[in-house]
Amino acid sequence: MTEIRNVAADASRLRLRVLVVGLVVFLAFCLIVARLLFLQVVRHEDLAAQAESNRTAVVPIVPNRGLILDRNGVVLATNYAAYTLEITPSRAAPLEETIDQLSKVVDIHQRDRRRFKRLLEESRNFESLPIRTRLTDEEVARFAAQQYRFPGVEIKARLFRNYPLGEIGSHAIGYIGRINQNEKQRIQDADDEANYRGTEYIGKLGVEQSFETALHGITGVEQMETSAGGRAVRKLASRPATPGKSVMISLDIKLQKMVEDLFGDRRGALVAIDPRNGEVLALVSKPTFDPNLFVEGIDVENWTALNESIDKPLLNRALRGLYPPGSTYKPFMALAALELNKRSPSMIVSDPGYYNFGGRTFRSHEGGLGALDMHRAIQFSSNTYFYSLAVEMGVDAIHDFMKPLTFGQTTGIDLNGEVRGTLPSTEWKRNTYKRPEMKRWFPGETVSLGIGQGYNNFTMLQLAVAQATLANGGTRYTPHLIKAVKDTVTGELSPVPQPPGQDLGYKPKNVEIVRNALIAVNKGGTGTRVFAGAPYSSAGKTGTAQAVSLGQNVKYNAKLLEEHQRDHSLYAAFAPAEAPEIAVAVIVENAGFGAAHAAPIARRVFDYWLLGDYPSEEDIAAVRKGQASAPLGKPRKAADIVLPTP
Repeated sequence: MTEIRNVAADASRLRLRVLVVGLVVFLAFCLIVARLLFLQVVRHEDLAAQAESNRTAVVPIVPNRGLILDRNGVVLATNYAAYTLEITPSRAAPLEETIDQLSKVVDIHQRDRRRFKRLLEESRNFESLPIRTRLTDEEVARFAAQQYRFPGVEIKARLFRNYPLGEIGSHAIGYIGRINQNEKQRIQDADDEANYRGTEYIGKLGVEQSFETALHGITGVEQMETSAGGRAVRKLASRPATPGKSVMISLDIKLQKMVEDLFGDRRGALVAIDPRNGEVLALVSKPTFDPNLFVEGIDVENWTALNESIDKPLLNRALRGLYPPGSTYKPFMALAALELNKRSPSMIVSDPGYYNFGGRTFRSHEGGLGALDMHRAIQFSSNTYFYSLAVEMGVDAIHDFMKPLTFGQTTGIDLNGEVRGTLPSTEWKRNTYKRPEMKRWFPGETVSLGIGQGYNNFTMLQLAVAQATLANGGTRYTPHLIKAVKDTVTGELSPVPQPPGQDLGYKPKNVEIVRNALIAVNKGGTGTRVFAGAPYSSAGKTGTAQAVSLGQNVKYNAKLLEEHQRDHSLYAAFAPAEAPEIAVAVIVENAGFGAAHAAPIARRVFDYWLLGDYPSEEDIAAVRKGQASAPLGKPRKAADIVLPTP
């Protein structure tokens, strides 16, 4: 059968199809051109940067941490290089299995596992964490030969912080440790994140923490060309890291060691200050600890021993230990009486051995001291004289006079963690207590303030600042540890300027009255035996402060009390008396009479600073036992003393 076709219709349909196909091709071509224009013109810079980043990698260069030096250039904190074995959890096989296998290649102890577990809890799983530090060359070689078996495990060369003198001065020097999550957040909030890229350690305490910015340095960068597999091919550009600055502090580490040796196993604190400028010469807190334990993360056993010890070795007693000042407060009460015209120095007060007020008897020296003027009241430490003076002045007048001396205030020292303590006032009591009947200040509460008891609670740093202010005639300097910084690159040593001292406006004649009374303490009072034979003049005040309240009319008997309940031994002094170069405040906890335990330590500090004498071994042993007054044996020259080395 013959098919009849419509040629014209077929041709028309063909032309339509060709037109449609042509339009589709044209539109597709237009889209391609538009896309090319968008990519090549509009997004050129962005895509070029992405391509470059795929080809290159920016690697941070962590700067070497600066050193910490004492005032004489002795190195207190330094760095050394060593190998670490590190695991990146996100790239490694099951961790327990990996660690078990690694332990067959290098020694991995239980403390290493515990530390790694703690670091794992504090870090992200893509961060490299050390399972072993300070590998030997033999261990490095053994692992390198079998590294192919351990994906996500590698050897890294790192700088480690080291404190070569161990426990000496650890509360002041501090330590570094791995950055935790809270610190990471704080760095980000402080807009310092870029400078801490690649940094894993940060100052945690003391000078290491307070001067972190100077010690850390400036992070550098390297731009590396990488292969498709991420392997570095060549270095394209770099900006070297700027090492951290070395920080020179005002401590004399030999003096620091000597004082710590004199304390022995006893608890307490000592602060020595140059009254001419506020430099802290010694900042002692006993017992102390080894900061090297914290650098890589302290193990559970050592942490438990330090944290749960009844002696609280982690407590910086110089900055955070709060104590009643006892009789060391009396010279400042006398100065307040003179400055506020509450008493003349010649006014006579009878001391029968007690003071009656509000139906209560407050004890003083047994048998009494008789008739006393201000000079003799300070020299022989009459409680009755200062009980009555406190009542005459009132709590608020005492508060207002003592506050500028930094009692109950932060001193502004360039270390973190200082506490305020308590300088009582009627306002303080209203704000402190919740019950209405406890908010009221009772007149009887004022009595004990005169002898440095009652609500008074201060740090040894505050007492030392006050003593230094009295020593120089009434100019208060901000205590500080920073002395100078040394640029690691140029070697330039730059002193760090400090704010000028603040003149508290005391009348020179009033200061001289109190000064002469304090000199008499060491010439014919409670400090006489301790300073016998000293070739320089000194001024000081012993003190004995209650650690616990015994209740009314209960006679103190140390033998009937637990050791931690016995009175504290205090001493505050300066020397030479006419032109002071050093002021000291010291407390020996639960040791009793100030002249027996605290004052002998201060005498050795003065001998060291003014004469260059270092106590004999015999003398150190006697001071530790509270069995020495003036120095025993032949003193050594401080210049000949060699500090311990690791």
